[in-house]
Order: sequence, then C-alpha cells, then structure tokens
Amino acid sequence: MSKFQLKNFFKPAYDLMLVFLQFFIIILHFFQWEFLPQKQIIQASPFSYSLGILIIIIAFIIMLVSIKDLGRNLSPFPRPINNCNLVTTGIYRFTRHPMYYSLIFFSIGFFIIKLSIYYLFLTISLALIIKFKIALEEKYLMNKFKNYLLYKNEVKF
Repeated sequence: MSKFQLKNFFKPAYDLMLVFLQFFIIILHFFQWEFLPQKQIIQASPFSYSLGILIIIIAFIIMLVSIKDLGRNLSPFPRPINNCNLVTTGIYRFTRHPMYYSLIFFSIGFFIIKLSIYYLFLTISLALIIKFKIALEEKYLMNKFKNYLLYKNEVKF
C-alpha cells in the first residue's frame, strides 16, 4: 500500500476515532468508577455546586440553539454531509463552533460541581479532542465552501 493510499485509508478512521473519543469522554462524566480515586482538588461548596449547575444549564441551552440553527446540516462527524449549506446565521454569527464549545462548558460545569482530578482530566481530554476535531472540520469546510475563509475571518471563535 502506497503512502497516498494509506493516508486516504486512515482519514475516515481518524474522523471516526475523534467522534468515538468525544462521545466516550462525555459518557464518562456520568459514571463514578470505584477503582479510580475521586480525590477532590479543594472542598466543594454550595456555591461551586450552584455555579456548576448554572454552567451546565447555559451549555445545554447553547447546544439546543446550535442544533436548531444547524437544522438538516447536523452531523456528529467533522466532514460536512452531502448537500449541506454553510450556516452563518443565528448563534453561528457569534461563534463558528457553538456546539463543541457547549460540550466543553458542560464538562467544565461537571468539574466545578465535583472539583476532582478525575473531572479535570475529563475536561482537559475533551477540550483536546474537540480542538483536533475543530481543526479537521475547518479543513473540510474550507475545501467545501469558498466563502468559509471570509466567515472564519469575520467570526473569530
């Protein structure tokens, strides 16, 4: 197998791996593993609990709005679906990746509620996976939509 064929073979696998890891890390937020230490960084307080809940609620609202604004263009994969449009209206006027950012905020909210090393690790891991996914998605969007670079320059995040 040549280098070019190998690269084309692994490209869909990389997309799939990023999506799998993203969902896996999100699911880990809902489980407490007995064999993993749940050591808290500092003692959680009612304030940190309330702040965490507020951040999760805001993240959930941002996610719902971004799903509504994406409409039929919604896909968990970084590669745009066939016959899709570039969405630059609604919440996408302010940020290019509100759904990804809402996932990171969701994870930050869980971390603030628990204040444990485990949730800090999940938050950092999810942020890294989403960073790679955004970089890949932006390459696909630049290739698919000629006006994406203009949109990217107008909407910074």
